[in-house]
Amino acid sequence: MRTLFFAHRGSSATYAENTRAAYLHAIAEGADGVECDVHLSEDQEVVCHHDFELGRTSDGAGAVSSRTLEELRGFDYSSWKGKRIPDEYGARSAQLVTLSELIELCVAAGRPLGLAIELKHPSPYGRRLEERVLEVLMKHGWDPESSRIGEVWVSLMSFDPDSMLYLRESVPSEFLCQLVADVTEEAVEEVLAFGQLGRTAVTNVLTGALNRGIENIESGVVGIAGPGKEFVREHPEQVASWISSGRVLRVWTVDALADATYLTGLGVQQLTSNRPAALRDETGI
Repeated sequence: MRTLFFAHRGSSATYAENTRAAYLHAIAEGADGVECDVHLSEDQEVVCHHDFELGRTSDGAGAVSSRTLEELRGFDYSSWKGKRIPDEYGARSAQLVTLSELIELCVAAGRPLGLAIELKHPSPYGRRLEERVLEVLMKHGWDPESSRIGEVWVSLMSFDPDSMLYLRESVPSEFLCQLVADVTEEAVEEVLAFGQLGRTAVTNVLTGALNRGIENIESGVVGIAGPGKEFVREHPEQVASWISSGRVLRVWTVDALADATYLTGLGVQQLTSNRPAALRDETGI
């Protein structure tokens, strides 16, 4: 089976992540799939944005969840990258995309294309995030059994093991991807920013989520294992057992040729990269 290259938040090495330009560029360059992160806005629209807060990748401030879609559209999501956006990739004011708009871009590609949707948790709206994502997919004619919208094939991902269990009630396991990563200081700090738990409690929660995520993979709740490249190197025996048992691996975030060569040598089937076209050319796959 040919290795598939997913564009991480679009072609985000070239254009600002999770923007219309990044996704259109990834599609134009022939990516096998695009990956997005989704949150709910205050008015329950599903928007593509990685961080819980607006500040890193826009001139806005505050939580994505605290703003309406109209308010979110008023911010600039691309200038920080310092890259001029070609006219065909949309105006600066049109760079924030909803999940619905991203689906339209993927369908318009007119070719087989993967759409990997990461549901970001903890969400202040709980499982309403999952419900709204499924509603948006259904609005576009998504078939749950094949997980397709025309030639676009959809997979749903999360680090939250309970999200995968919830989605498994309506989505076949082969289209669910459990993301896993070792608990790092950076991950602890990100959750601490919510201010609800202390450091020890956060560490315990994240460790428990990791263990339950691994259980989701090994019990077959999900059909796709989504480890980070560091996890693969730190746990070679576990990863080898997943591959030998026939599970699909989608590894993130792979930008270096050395990492891509190592992973494909192990039998990893899918790579998520900020520079998918260039990496494919370098690997010769």
